[in-house]
Amino acid sequence: MAKVRMYLTATCPYCVRAKMLLDERGVTEIEEIRVDLVAGARDAMVQETGRRTVPQIFVGDTHVGGCDDLMALDRAGQLAPMLAVA
Repeated sequence: MAKVRMYLTATCPYCVRAKMLLDERGVTEIEEIRVDLVAGARDAMVQETGRRTVPQIFVGDTHVGGCDDLMALDRAGQLAPMLAVA
């Protein structure tokens, strides 16, 4: 299974939904980077993604975007193959 990394906050409903979808697809471990707790994490996220909103999700080294982007990938049948890569 591919490594999943997510910038998020504790209270973001989109973050919760993205985590639920990933769980439904068999992801058991997500590297969570809390931009509301870790000093400089939001700046690092913006630098890396060009976006200020959470969640920002990576599957392996690929930035897939936010929750809506993740859900669109899933609907298109493209998320499962990305996650299957070891």
